[in-house]
Amino acid sequence: MRFLTRPLLAAASTAVCGCLALSACGTNPPQAEGAADASGKSGKVAAVAEDKALHALLPKKNRASGRLVSVNNGSFPPYEIAGSDGHSLTGAAADLAVSLGQVLGVKVDHVTADGLPSALTGIAAGRYDLALGPIGDFKDRQRSNDFVDWVREFVVFAVPKGNPHHITSLAATCGQRIAVMAGGSAEGVIKKQSATCRKDGKKAVTVQSYKDQPGSILAVRSGRADAFFSSRAPLTYFVSQAKGDLELAGTDQANGFEDLYQGAVVGKNSPLRDVLHKALKKLMDNGTYTKIMKKWGLSANTLDKPGINLGGES
Repeated sequence: MRFLTRPLLAAASTAVCGCLALSACGTNPPQAEGAADASGKSGKVAAVAEDKALHALLPKKNRASGRLVSVNNGSFPPYEIAGSDGHSLTGAAADLAVSLGQVLGVKVDHVTADGLPSALTGIAAGRYDLALGPIGDFKDRQRSNDFVDWVREFVVFAVPKGNPHHITSLAATCGQRIAVMAGGSAEGVIKKQSATCRKDGKKAVTVQSYKDQPGSILAVRSGRADAFFSSRAPLTYFVSQAKGDLELAGTDQANGFEDLYQGAVVGKNSPLRDVLHKALKKLMDNGTYTKIMKKWGLSANTLDKPGINLGGES
């Protein structure tokens, strides 16, 4: 797995920083409303023209309603930052949703669910059309879902400044208290590592599972957890907002993952899969995707073209 180093994101919204210091922050922090991008600006991405042929490929119900419903868990900055109303969204995924809607000739509505498991269950039940994500693409998830991948990610640790517990890789987590997102791929990896620790005669990892990113970060900042194990892009964002209290660790390690792809999720064999793939390819080819990713400080996470079910074993 190749690891890329990129500078910390510049301060986005000073109001978002307040969320890190409040125990009441949940999946819809009100401070996130109107959040700026990584450059400190909230500028809009240029409009793109509707592709009539792609619109015609949408399911009948979506053509009739003129809408797609995308679910999120509201706490995956700088991709997804949900507003307190449960519908408004800012971030790279929000900008991409606007452009996708323009290409497809529909409006993308955002709904916030209580964690990733709830979002995936809702897609499977037909309550939501998709989750634009990006969500980790793995073989076990592909049994019930199809992925249209548009991001390459890396998994690292956010630790207190100075890394007092010397967490430099997955192997260094034995006996440590590690926060993870409940239901996420990092949770499965850290639980496997805990079993390996016990097998090797070392102390098990104390795994702390939280429903959202702010809660996990708060656990580290308050001393209840020794590190937060998650995707590098959001951790970079949170570190940049922490006023020097946090730093990244394990950035040059595989940390239990092979090549890690993330993307939009639809129901298994949904006709939306191929429509989204074609629409994302169009946005990549015309430069819109690259502009959005650059705007939010995510150039190191870009793909040259979208893929379908690129993920491997978790």
